[in-house]
Amino acid sequence: MTRTNAMRLLDAAGIRYRTAEYDYDESDLSGLHAAEQIDLPAEQVFKTLVTRGDRTGINVFCIPVTDELDLRRAASLSGNKKLELIHVKELLPLTGYIRGGCSPIGMKKKYPTYIDETCILFDEIAVSAGMRGEQIILSPQDLMDYTGARVY
Repeated sequence: MTRTNAMRLLDAAGIRYRTAEYDYDESDLSGLHAAEQIDLPAEQVFKTLVTRGDRTGINVFCIPVTDELDLRRAASLSGNKKLELIHVKELLPLTGYIRGGCSPIGMKKKYPTYIDETCILFDEIAVSAGMRGEQIILSPQDLMDYTGARVY
């Protein structure tokens, strides 16, 4: 297992987590594939989506891999009139991560982060560890505390 930046940051902060490795498929980088591979219910595995708002700039949303981001609701929540997903080519320069390996932990800058309210239904959730084929499994409260995420 490769130690990712997200793992090193959690270690330094004293946050408990565990990891799960899986074989990723370049043709299927979906969160559903990751959930199946790490044997967790899909509702417990969260994907990280990066958006740009017309007023607030970059925002990060963590939602279950089974869901799609409601851009209208997300815009309102984040203080924007309009919100759109960033283009995949912008992901690495903005976050330091690539598609299929974007973690809400350890992005290049601290962006406003929002996490779906269903996270509180679970003792632990999975998010990308910052590379394809690796997930971090941790308490949703620890994730919210570390990233400053607001529940929506």
